[in-house]
Amino acid sequence: MTSPDRHADRAAVFDRDDRRCRHCAADGDDESVTLRAYPLDDDSANDAHESSLVTVCDDCYATLESVPEPTSMANDDLFRLVRDTTGVQSATISDIAAFASLATSLPDTLASAVDDGTDVDLDESIDEYRHTRRDVSLALDIVDARLERIAALESAADPDVQSSLAAFSDAATDLQSSLRRVVELGETVATGLDRCHGCFAALEDDPDACPTCGLAVRETADWRTDDGTLAFDRLFETINETLQEASTTTETLTDRTMTLAEQLTA
Repeated sequence: MTSPDRHADRAAVFDRDDRRCRHCAADGDDESVTLRAYPLDDDSANDAHESSLVTVCDDCYATLESVPEPTSMANDDLFRLVRDTTGVQSATISDIAAFASLATSLPDTLASAVDDGTDVDLDESIDEYRHTRRDVSLALDIVDARLERIAALESAADPDVQSSLAAFSDAATDLQSSLRRVVELGETVATGLDRCHGCFAALEDDPDACPTCGLAVRETADWRTDDGTLAFDRLFETINETLQEASTTTETLTDRTMTLAEQLTA
């Protein structure tokens, strides 16, 4: 892909996202705001397809791309960082549950489109799937970046809060793992329908990557039955179980966050 094509793709991404940062909603029409196209998928970072790009402002891009260095931070500032991080992560939980619901409804939606001979509902479901996937993936990346920053501050934190900060980080990281697993499982549903989990284009027979966007295809071997069909019921059950695990971890995280907050604001 040539450089002009890449710039054109980014302009189309900004228009698709209403010229607003998909994380903080900063308005790209404001002269003080610079928009960037952020690649969500590691294997699509170069010459990324629009389905793997999302609009962010310069400030959010800096959060995503900056490499944290261990530095000291006042307890009040650390408290705000922890509070903001848990706020983003909490909001993401419900969004990921919505994504899981969208993903698990895809087989029925696709079957109905075939039976009815119309793609209207299917097109709407695909657009919503792609839109929600981008938003939750961005939110997870934002939280990861914030947690890296918090982890870099652990050794420089006051000795009396170090253990609580580490406990908070462990629980938040565990929650991130569960949430990413739900997204991955939801994407596997699309692959099981012979669709790319990113752009939702039709896949060729046994491809390693999507012929449209180049995204590596999700592995489905663990979900195949003896006759080669995908066991959607088993996949859906695992999605629900992983969401339940996330709920349990959230309770642990809430307790550890409260303990840490009490120490940071004492």
